[in-house]
Amino acid sequence: FGIIMTGIGVISLAGVVVNNAIVLIDYVQKLRERGFSKLEAIIEGGKTRLRPVILTAITTILGLVPLTMGINIDFIGLMTGNIDKFIQFGAESSQWWSGMGIAVIFGLMFATALTLVIVPVLYFIFSDMLVSAEEDETEPAAVADEKDLNLGGATS
Repeated sequence: FGIIMTGIGVISLAGVVVNNAIVLIDYVQKLRERGFSKLEAIIEGGKTRLRPVILTAITTILGLVPLTMGINIDFIGLMTGNIDKFIQFGAESSQWWSGMGIAVIFGLMFATALTLVIVPVLYFIFSDMLVSAEEDETEPAAVADEKDLNLGGATS
């Protein structure tokens, strides 16, 4: 069951990482449409989207630490005044959830760095190829002569 939960963690990690990359590239594209050069748009987009990407990663990591470490908080005992053991470490459920938490925590630390460094570099390298491919697809075919439009071979 631990392997399944680790796989679910990797899938959820992929969703967060792809979302961060989309947010970054979308903003860079909007800056390019406003007239920024490619390099200026990448630098400005990286500066502007650094905080949201980092905060998403940090909050996700901090939210998964109790799950990964198996921290239990007994809120009912806390409310009734029995505060002897309202926080416990090493819960039984941690054997089920720790694999997922570890996969997401360490994967997110690594992937956030990739999102902030590698994605802009790859965008800088490959964006011109994408633009030229889109232009090739949208160019209408030139008609050399009116006779070329006669597909059926009939004459007028």
